Amino acid sequence: MKTRRITSLIAIAIVLLTANTANAQKLESEFLFKLNLTLDPSIDIGKVPIGERIIHPITGGTFEGPKLKGKVRASGADWMVRLDSTTTKLDVRLLLETEDGQLIYNTYSGILYNNPNGTTYWRTTPVFETSSKKYEWLNYLITVGVGNFSNGVSYDVFAIK
Repeated sequence: MKTRRITSLIAIAIVLLTANTANAQKLESEFLFKLNLTLDPSIDIGKVPIGERIIHPITGGTFEGPKLKGKVRASGADWMVRLDSTTTKLDVRLLLETEDGQLIYNTYSGILYNNPNGTTYWRTTPVFETSSKKYEWLNYLITVGVGNFSNGVSYDVFAIK
């Protein structure tokens, strides 16, 4: 009797686990905006315990997408750490201003890795904060940025749905 009950419980658990896997959400993304940044010359702090600290002051830029557009105010920087000759950790803070004058605080961390084959893996995880009612939906997004060096520093930012 005890063995039959355990077998029944295992069978029920397998059915429930299989059903939950079949109903798992598919990960999708939606283009949010393209971000272009302009930078002042870098400030090399030098070797610190975790790597080489380099600050890239952000002097401005633009962002544009289907739901929002505007400029980057000259008030941020990338406080990056070069861990070794191929890997850099990013730590960026920006202030975005939309065309209609709304302010959005934007931070992101990320990784820039130069692959041995000559390609670059450059991904960030932007987070937004705003008090704007029009753009409050940004406060609740998970986003991913894909960086590149076309025309300075650029990112394509995607909302994860």
